[in-house]
Amino acid sequence: MEQLNNAFTLFLSLLVEAIPFLLLGVLLSSVLLICIDERWLTAHLPKNPVLGAFAGSCIGFLFPVCECGNVPVARRLIMQGVPMPVAIGFLIAAPTVNPIVIWSTWIAFHDRPEIVILRVVFSLTIATVVGCIFSLQTDLQPILQPAMALSTLRSQPKIPTGNSLLDGGDFILGTAGMAPKRMTQDLIQPPKRSLQANVNLVLDNVVQELRELGGVLVLGSAVAAAIQTLTPRELIVSLGEGPVISIVVMMILAGSISICSTVDAFFALSFAATFTSGSILAFLVFGPMFDLKSIGLMLSIFTPKAIFYLFAIATQLTFLLTLFVNFHVS
Repeated sequence: MEQLNNAFTLFLSLLVEAIPFLLLGVLLSSVLLICIDERWLTAHLPKNPVLGAFAGSCIGFLFPVCECGNVPVARRLIMQGVPMPVAIGFLIAAPTVNPIVIWSTWIAFHDRPEIVILRVVFSLTIATVVGCIFSLQTDLQPILQPAMALSTLRSQPKIPTGNSLLDGGDFILGTAGMAPKRMTQDLIQPPKRSLQANVNLVLDNVVQELRELGGVLVLGSAVAAAIQTLTPRELIVSLGEGPVISIVVMMILAGSISICSTVDAFFALSFAATFTSGSILAFLVFGPMFDLKSIGLMLSIFTPKAIFYLFAIATQLTFLLTLFVNFHVS
């Protein structure tokens, strides 16, 4: 009975800490639906593969979306004709390299600033490297779904999938990778919306994202509380102290839980006392990159083979960087 009480207390504490950041992230990303001019952005992105991948990795500061919203934005970037390194860099780094996630990570690990700094540095590094590797693929047809490959070959202006880069993922997922019916010349330039229409758009997006992300947050908090209180402490300590096994365990946990990057720092904080610094970083860096919820959306952009290579490279880089932390920094 005491274990259940402890688990429930930890569960509530995780929710109380995380919910404000979830609300802030959802609200800000929804407001950006009506504030960002993506045409200006795509016109000023660098064409150099390295600079493009790095710039794409930093676009998260303009689009503070978590891994639930980065795929639709990356899809739109590709259809607007931006270089592939830019889109790949954004796809991988945006859920981590944005002000809301950095702030929430700082609140959770304010006494360990190296966790906050290395999370950003590792995410930027991995996103830039993967973007540069994918830039070597000059023919995009083998890595893109047919509809996406066709859109990249069309003359400018590229036909968008909606009125904003931050269109919700449900519409795209529902198309199953096929060209949406509303892709017509009339929608190349989105119509101006009234104030009431903008307000409705923001409110609808807030409700949708809270419904999707709130459930994941509750589930993730429950899992973290259960693991911490019901698993024998000796087992947790033995797994957490190993420089290699601790990283593997936390990467598997990150991929299976798929908790939103806006609040995953509070989840990781519950393991900070028993797991190595490298494994905590592995969870914080790898989790936003490998999200089970977004794989269906990614299949609307890339072929399964391309997704496999993308995750394989990101997994190896995450493991090597965090292993270096365990052996040389911790």
